[in-house]
Amino acid sequence: MELTLPPKVSDRAFARLAEIGAHAQGKALRVAVEGGGCSGFQYEITLDDPADGDLVLTDGGEQVVVDEVSLPFLANAEIDFSEELIGARFIINNPNATASCGCGTSFSM
Repeated sequence: MELTLPPKVSDRAFARLAEIGAHAQGKALRVAVEGGGCSGFQYEITLDDPADGDLVLTDGGEQVVVDEVSLPFLANAEIDFSEELIGARFIINNPNATASCGCGTSFSM
């Protein structure tokens, strides 16, 4: 049986949150999984307030939160930040996804 761990957040993702001043605004990065997208599920990444029942991951005052419903879909995943020529964005490296679309926000399990 595979050990299920909560998602982890890269140093780059926390650094980007600090750059945009999320903590100073009283906000956290919320990573959620919803039904939809071209592959069955999609990631919803927003700045939001932490809520009761959220898993809260912190570093240097910055916070990333995941709701209880999304948590099983993000087990063992890494929340990261990517900056490329085509743009900058938070990304999810999810070992649970069996397929994903080219946009990187939609996946299947």
